[in-house]
Amino acid sequence: MSPVLAGVLQLLALIAALALAYLPLGDYMARVYSSDKHLRVEKWIYKGIGANPDTEMRWPAYLRGVLAFSAVSVLFLYLLQRLQGSLPGSLGFKAIDPDQAFNTAASFVANTNWQSYYGEQAMGHVVQTAGLAVQNFVSAAVGIAVAVALVRGFARSRTGELGNFWSDLVRGTIRVLIPISVVGAIVLVACGAIQNFSGIHSVGQFMGGSQQWNGGAVASQEVIKELGTNGGGYFNANSAHPFENPNGFTNLFEVFLILVIPFALTRTFGKMVGSVKQGYAILATMAAIWIGFTALMMWTEFHHGGPAFDIAGGAMEGKENRFGVGGSSIFAVATTLTSTGAVDSFHSSFTGFGGGITMLGMQLGEIAPGGTGSGLYGMLIMAIIAVFIAGLMVGRTPEYLGKKIGTREIKFAACYILITPALVLIFTAVSMALPTPPNSMLNSGAHGFSEILYAYTSGANNNGSAFAGLSADTQWFNTTIGLAMLLGRFLPMVFVLALAGSLAEQQPVPRTAGTLRTEKPLFTGLLVGTILIIAGLTYFPALALGPLAEGLAS
Repeated sequence: MSPVLAGVLQLLALIAALALAYLPLGDYMARVYSSDKHLRVEKWIYKGIGANPDTEMRWPAYLRGVLAFSAVSVLFLYLLQRLQGSLPGSLGFKAIDPDQAFNTAASFVANTNWQSYYGEQAMGHVVQTAGLAVQNFVSAAVGIAVAVALVRGFARSRTGELGNFWSDLVRGTIRVLIPISVVGAIVLVACGAIQNFSGIHSVGQFMGGSQQWNGGAVASQEVIKELGTNGGGYFNANSAHPFENPNGFTNLFEVFLILVIPFALTRTFGKMVGSVKQGYAILATMAAIWIGFTALMMWTEFHHGGPAFDIAGGAMEGKENRFGVGGSSIFAVATTLTSTGAVDSFHSSFTGFGGGITMLGMQLGEIAPGGTGSGLYGMLIMAIIAVFIAGLMVGRTPEYLGKKIGTREIKFAACYILITPALVLIFTAVSMALPTPPNSMLNSGAHGFSEILYAYTSGANNNGSAFAGLSADTQWFNTTIGLAMLLGRFLPMVFVLALAGSLAEQQPVPRTAGTLRTEKPLFTGLLVGTILIIAGLTYFPALALGPLAEGLAS
């Protein structure tokens, strides 16, 4: 079988698996977030944290819950790392340096999981399981909660109430993420991923010295890092490491975990607003971009001349033989079009255009299908922008799902789409202008610039993947990327929740003959065009200096 055919068959199998899971998972999540009943274990949690899950919150109260919980999480994870040397199960590792501890705490709480350290050489079992793995669950649950609050803003009328943050957080963790993760971890262990609490041990001689590995609860963390679109690897090689991702089947299974909740949330959205066709329109937009990017990535990585590439079946540098070009391309697109950031190959080794595709996927806002929750609310923001543009063209007040998009709503949406590009471009420009940060680039010219642009694109968009060519464990990059991650995660949430509150207060507008039919293919095409044009206008100059210049020169 040719490598190209193998890649296409993998993509078709993945699409089939996602299609089978779409209806049951989407409907289940709609029931979870619409139910007024609480499980016994949930009641214990509410009692322990002193929260009343039946109290409805307006958007400022909901936002305070998000920010307060996240601030406590950052502080807890920071202290856990700083005290690691005194904790049991530390494997002899010392406390994490202050700037690195801040960067990692910000990274995992912001659902970014950017890692400028070697996991197997820095983090012991307690930090990995009680710190990083816990944040993999709750940071994903926070993202879903904010998305559900926005959906309620569309579904409700004449009220500013968006639900209860603590109830949404707990339900997302207990009823959605944990059950799927248990099943997924069993699958990974059965396929060869490790799950233990062993210490450091030698596995043989390497280059005249002893090669050492430490074990860990890898399978359980691997499944939630993908399912929650987190991305942080137990080992430095991330999902290219055989302990995390043993073979071709687990590689495709992990891509399935990355995509299944973000895609299924479109069904949840449709059910909660009372029109599954609206959910299908959002799904079609996400799927069109994802399939298009995947096809383009495969063509870029397979399309090479010369005997070396012909023998290898494509550009194989930086890719695992057990995954090949097809599997690596599918994984790379899935992880950068979502906020996952896990990698099974090194994006720095992709072709110039291939590296640009991974970068552009993040710069779209990671909305195709995006992160757990963040992809849905990001796409709904873009839908509001699209109907606003359509309204300008026909001279009619824009409406979406029966809600008028007035001055207030479009200001919230505009602020949302401006925050992340501002963070990416400002931090990149400052880093290139200062004398010291460019010293961390391992390459010069366009590729070196791409390393820094990719780092801030990944951080501000809460992706977490790295271009694998930047020495980012410095005070400058730890601090600035940490700030970019926190600001890029929580500032947009402010405008999402403010928009949700504004929409929930409105009285529905009756549909007329002039209402834009947002469930039709015409709107899907308009939405895809809006997304690509906004990202292109925003990032094209920067991309021209980096991956485009490199690709055209090769």
